[in-house]
Amino acid sequence: MIGEAVEQALKDAAYAVDWVRDGIAASDAVETGEYQLVILDLGLPGRDGLEVLRRMRGAGNSAPVLIVTARDALDERIRGLDLGADDYLLKPFAVGELLARIRAVTRRQARSAVPLLSNGVLALDPATKEAVCGDRRCRLTSREFSLLQALLLRPGAILSRDDLETRIYGWNEEVESNAVEFLIHAVRKKLGSDAIKNVRGMGWMVDRNQ
Repeated sequence: MIGEAVEQALKDAAYAVDWVRDGIAASDAVETGEYQLVILDLGLPGRDGLEVLRRMRGAGNSAPVLIVTARDALDERIRGLDLGADDYLLKPFAVGELLARIRAVTRRQARSAVPLLSNGVLALDPATKEAVCGDRRCRLTSREFSLLQALLLRPGAILSRDDLETRIYGWNEEVESNAVEFLIHAVRKKLGSDAIKNVRGMGWMVDRNQ
């Protein structure tokens, strides 16, 4: 029940979500996929969360990890942080706090102390889903936000269609062949044609921080 509620809340907040229900599947997912954040329950069947985390860090996987654990599991929280977790959240928790902690970890990942993701020209507020480019300010849809967030987390980097689809859609979501192009067109219409640059034959990018 908690997993279903968290999955839906994350989708409503414009995150692409892959949900697995045991530790072995979790290890397989982080070994084969690229994630901006892992929300890890310690009480997993098959392989506990601490072992999943230990294997992740041992393999050199530096994806941020937010541990979810019971209120009385102090020793496990300490072990998790020592093994390389970035933050933890006590059950039961409010969805608002979960989303705030995700935004905080994302800012640290982007090496930003401020709540906005920005390259100096284009700015995105993860809390409000608003984007600003010059004198243009607009509210983005969930998909548009996911697309722009993926690009702004790595300004100057070229992301292919596959890269963007992975960050916008979960495993079980059907993706139309021109979905990424449609979203880019929509964002450019709101923020200007120079907001997202096309690199022919390779993908799309936003300029490096200015």
